[in-house]
Amino acid sequence: MRPTDIERLVSVGRPDIAPDGSFAVFATSRPDLAANRAVGQLWRVDLPTGIPRRLTRGTADASPRLSPDGTVLAFLRGDTKGRAQLHVVASGGGEPVQITDAPLGVGEFAWAPDGATIAFTARVPERGRYGQVEGLDAAAEAPRHITGIRWQSNGVGYIADRPAQLFVVDVPATDLEPYYEPAPAVVAEGTAPAEKTVVPAPARQLTDGPHSVSGVAFRGAEILTVVDVIEHERRDLSSRLVAIRADGQGRRDVITPEARLSIGEIAVAGDEAVAVLASETGSTGVDFVAPGVALWIIEDDGPQRLTDAETIDLGEVGSHITVQGDRFLVQDRTRGRVRLLRVARDGAVEDVVGGDLEVGGHAAGGDRIVVSVATPKSSGELLLVDVDGSRALTSFGADVGAVIPEEITIAGRDGYPVHGWVAKPAGEGRHPVILQIHGGPYASYGIHLFDETQVLVDAGYAVVYCNPRGSAGYGRAHGRSIRGAMGTLDFDDVIDFLDGVLARDGALDATRVGIMGGSYGGYLTAWIIAHDHRFAGAIVERGFLDPVSFQGTSDIGSFFGDEYVGTDPAQIARQSPMAVVPEVRTPTLVIHSELDFRCPLEQATRYYSALKRQGTEAEMLIFPGENHELTRSGSPRHRVQRFDAILDWWRRKLPVQD
Repeated sequence: MRPTDIERLVSVGRPDIAPDGSFAVFATSRPDLAANRAVGQLWRVDLPTGIPRRLTRGTADASPRLSPDGTVLAFLRGDTKGRAQLHVVASGGGEPVQITDAPLGVGEFAWAPDGATIAFTARVPERGRYGQVEGLDAAAEAPRHITGIRWQSNGVGYIADRPAQLFVVDVPATDLEPYYEPAPAVVAEGTAPAEKTVVPAPARQLTDGPHSVSGVAFRGAEILTVVDVIEHERRDLSSRLVAIRADGQGRRDVITPEARLSIGEIAVAGDEAVAVLASETGSTGVDFVAPGVALWIIEDDGPQRLTDAETIDLGEVGSHITVQGDRFLVQDRTRGRVRLLRVARDGAVEDVVGGDLEVGGHAAGGDRIVVSVATPKSSGELLLVDVDGSRALTSFGADVGAVIPEEITIAGRDGYPVHGWVAKPAGEGRHPVILQIHGGPYASYGIHLFDETQVLVDAGYAVVYCNPRGSAGYGRAHGRSIRGAMGTLDFDDVIDFLDGVLARDGALDATRVGIMGGSYGGYLTAWIIAHDHRFAGAIVERGFLDPVSFQGTSDIGSFFGDEYVGTDPAQIARQSPMAVVPEVRTPTLVIHSELDFRCPLEQATRYYSALKRQGTEAEMLIFPGENHELTRSGSPRHRVQRFDAILDWWRRKLPVQD
């Protein structure tokens, strides 16, 4: 695929299904170069054999959630300022009604059991900030007084001056007469002019103060949510789960930080049993390396784990819980795939959907389950699972024309099996080779259609990539093996996999090899080129490059480096790309984004400056307005420009021979 073909990559978000299983709704999204943004709408498909049809015609409608009786659909749509606001529409279609006017937009939301209200989270800006005062821009705002050890978040920015609060809003009838802007009129002295009504009724705020909340789940008359307190002295990932009465008249703790659980998802069953996806934070409160996210149920005597965190990994990005009767559906990442599991209250586990796919979302209704998936040929499809098995309901990836990579396992120097893939252009070769390294470290390459690989293959490169020790999907021991030892076993696995693939495949040219990676992949790329000088060129992107300065600049700096590379200066130096930069001789392109708060821009500029100062050939590309997620959710034009720059770099450093 060419860089501009990203417009053809349609993703399918988390679906929802009617309580009786008679129809499903889902959102699609794709990059649009003309609009220079992701665009998408909501779709409806009648089950079991209906044809999907567009239900809405917004620019970027997302997150569809059906009311408990299935008659009304709530979703998020950007308002005139691009802020995500709650809208409702009849589930059969019609004109949506906007029901919120949050100044910074709506985050998460959930229906009340009676369908009369919706609870949601929204950031509330400190007075005078973020455009509240006409003509007062960010540069003219008052200084920020910071007393905690966290002050920003990637993709958000400053957090202490706009905490996320919990609200409830009444749901109006979807066939209400529209609201009209009042015409200009002369009014009597002392009488206020009529105001434009944006929403039917204002939302009611249930929380306030400096602490944020995340997650929304109704349990009878209460709303469950997690309270996030910015620490003053030391980071603690342990969560406080609270229950707040929907009428605002009370609140109680459900799980306290003393339970040492970091909670990422909340769900409530029909009998009001509470389930969470959570990992144990240990005695330090920051034990997060290969965290072992599991399904827990909250019993009278405390949380009880239902799944084995050592072998089942429920921590994939976007993981959530679907309640199905008295059981729970969850998604487990394993060996580059994500399967759907059904878990009983006694901990019994059964497969629901597996194979060569990655589950991204799911919902259950009646005796049917709908699942959004990515496959080697598609970025997103919707599957139906029922008594007749599973089958696709959509075909968004039908015309993408992806190259299917070959799956390989190579025995490393110590005999350890390294699992990965090679994707090759058509023809006998000999093809130049690019070694790709994923971020994380506790993440993984998978079998889904990956635009990074497809663009390189289309340009004539064979692409080699694997999941070395430190990656997710191979058990916690695999993931925790590089703790305090980055650049050791992971280095061995990546190089051994590359050498093994080169040795077994005569279509690959072992004398013409490049290397590239982003985030942790940027770290390992920078580490490798200081120790192995075979590469014709390197691309170090949004890298974790200096653990020392990372501590005071990254949004996760207060704990990430400590847990991965330790706190002893000598130990840190033994794992730091900045400490070995004098050994780098490989021509290097450094790519970074201005608003990256995960691996801040200074990581790139200092690394690039060190290369230039010592005379190593280096170039740098900085993207304005983008953050750490440029390659996944950045503006489409920037994504294409990035691909163009990468292809230009490889044409110069690793040309494809005719």
